[in-house]
Amino acid sequence: MFEYKLQIGCLIVIAYFIVNYIKGNADKKVSCNPGFDALLYIAPWAIIFDGATAWTVNHQDIVPEIVNRALHLVFIVSMEAVVSIIFVYMLYQVFGRPNKWLFLLECLPGIASIIITVLFIRELYYVSGGTTNYSMGISVIACYLSLVIQFFILFVTVCAKIRTLEKRKSMGIISFIAVCILILIVQILKPESLVSCLLPTIAIAGMYTHFEDPAEKRLNQYNDNMVRSFATLIESRDDNTGGHIRRTQGYVRIILDQMAKCKKYNNILTKDYVSNVIKAAPMHDIGKIAVPDYILQKPAKLTPQEFDIMKLHSEKGGEIIRETFNELDEPEYQQIAYEVARYHHEKWNGKGYPEGLHEKKIPLHARIMAIADVFDAVSAKRVYRDAMPVEKCFKIIEEGVGTDFDPTIAELFLSAKKEVLAYMKADKARS
Repeated sequence: MFEYKLQIGCLIVIAYFIVNYIKGNADKKVSCNPGFDALLYIAPWAIIFDGATAWTVNHQDIVPEIVNRALHLVFIVSMEAVVSIIFVYMLYQVFGRPNKWLFLLECLPGIASIIITVLFIRELYYVSGGTTNYSMGISVIACYLSLVIQFFILFVTVCAKIRTLEKRKSMGIISFIAVCILILIVQILKPESLVSCLLPTIAIAGMYTHFEDPAEKRLNQYNDNMVRSFATLIESRDDNTGGHIRRTQGYVRIILDQMAKCKKYNNILTKDYVSNVIKAAPMHDIGKIAVPDYILQKPAKLTPQEFDIMKLHSEKGGEIIRETFNELDEPEYQQIAYEVARYHHEKWNGKGYPEGLHEKKIPLHARIMAIADVFDAVSAKRVYRDAMPVEKCFKIIEEGVGTDFDPTIAELFLSAKKEVLAYMKADKARS
């Protein structure tokens, strides 16, 4: 039994996480990641076959050679599948969606390894180590080389994006990848150690702890709902029941989707950044809590004095966010929410408020929010006027390109006219 006791220990650890994961998601109130679900299903089989081969190489007198080689073939293929799932999962955590070129680059070593394994599995041979026998041959070497290449690609990719990831998350990802690479190095330098089963085990433990814990997901979901409810409560003071918040967030999402197709923003639009901007969007008008009702609810154009008071909501919004979220363990989100609230009325030509920032001195997320905010302001009914025709709304954005709005982002928004109209129609149906 000593040949596969490590595998048994790994299976027990994974079973612990599987049970907690299933229990935590029993109410189906939190979303599940298909990649993590696939890993929970495939990883135990990879470890089982790892343990099986660890036993068969030490009992060749009673195990038919064809069975031994078949088990090795399944083990290598399943381990390659585990590594591929880990790679795609980590890409999702970094980019928000698998990068097709990196995905292709990742697949090539794995595919090559599987082909080599199938072709040379007959040449597998066994070496007698100090404590146990172990397998060796072209198939095994190809597998080791493939795993090292894949994790090296993943390590380099994450390091390239390290500055745009949340610190808490980036350190977790880097630590996890470093440990996995260390395990592979130990396995390669000392094959009889048979520690490859630790790789999927640590992967599951790391993913669960940093990303997939249902309790933490549920808490984050409650926090998001609380923030949205708070913003909606403030919006309701000017006879708006959250429609502005919902719609502007939808337009922000559309703009970010368009930006993701533009190479110019490849190094900025990580999954964390996109998520933080979308979550921060409902907070952009939170400063209106400090604006008197007679101004918010006035059914006519504001006087210059009243407008000066209204303009204070951007500064107040930034202050409220700083004071309210100063203990929040998400500094990146706090900073984005602060800048969205404070600077979403700044203009590209420097004629906005509160600071008169211009061009790229305005934070990117505030430039995004400005377009979404203005478009909804003119396309929705307000207490002092009816909604403008949608074509005129797009015309207003077009006329503001390079003056009121970031020209690149505004053009991307205008290019998504079909998506915007579809969203408006779906939102109207929901209302």
